[in-house]
Amino acid sequence: MSRASDQALIERFLEMMQAEAGAAGNTIAAYGTDLRMASEALDGGLGDAGRAELERLAGEWQALARASVARKSAALRRFFAFLADEGLRRDDPAGALPRPGSGRSLPKVLSADDVERMFAAITARIAREPKDPNDLRLSALVELLYGSGLRATELVSLPRNAVAPDRPYLILRGKGGKERLVPISDRARAAVAAWREHVSSDRAWLFPSGKGHLSRVRLYQLVKALAAEAGIPPDRVSPHVLRHAFATHLLEGGADLRALQAMLGHADIATTEIYTHVDSKRLVDLVNERHPLGEALVDVTKRRD
Repeated sequence: MSRASDQALIERFLEMMQAEAGAAGNTIAAYGTDLRMASEALDGGLGDAGRAELERLAGEWQALARASVARKSAALRRFFAFLADEGLRRDDPAGALPRPGSGRSLPKVLSADDVERMFAAITARIAREPKDPNDLRLSALVELLYGSGLRATELVSLPRNAVAPDRPYLILRGKGGKERLVPISDRARAAVAAWREHVSSDRAWLFPSGKGHLSRVRLYQLVKALAAEAGIPPDRVSPHVLRHAFATHLLEGGADLRALQAMLGHADIATTEIYTHVDSKRLVDLVNERHPLGEALVDVTKRRD
């Protein structure tokens, strides 16, 4: 990958950090500096770097303070996690980086009740008079984020006719021309159909804006404003958090992890495992209730008491 390509990926990552994660300006500046220095050290090959390259890079940090190493590792970990989740590379080599901190944290989680509150706020908007077509746009956006787990970039760049009223799925093409099938719920198709009536037939995009389509930054702003309206702290909600909620709630409902991997477009099952956090109590209860030795284990515990 060329230095120019590295720069484009870094800028895209920093845009996400600013708009979605709400990172402070100093943090974004520090991450940008660390990533550009890493790219320069790897002759513009950061985006394609493997474990060997990252181990060599980490070896050059040995003389640095622990806090500096932790910051550089954090920047690169988040960068590679972003590339993997966006489908821009098939693996995440960040395991080769030093771990002076506590390791990778789990994504933010929205409860089903939180999501219901957001949809209730949308319903209240649509019922207002006079009608505002942008409320229908918001409904379609959130239905696709939570109902289908689309990435922010995939969502805003959907062609006008990508979602067909008689087809319960759409086909997305990712890096390298690889395609994946994404299920579209009846609710989402209805929401898209209602919004599309307000999109001129000569527009290329389902969510047009100016001469192009809705930007990722604007999508983040819309979702956070909706969260505040629903009484949820905006820093807990983003397009990616809704995508994560899609996966988490499906998994909690009994969905297969491999099926989720296909729907989310993750090349590595480990990425899916990170983004489909399940409450630990539910897992313990599952073992106690479903494991063949569950009753025997309970009896042993009682005898020990």
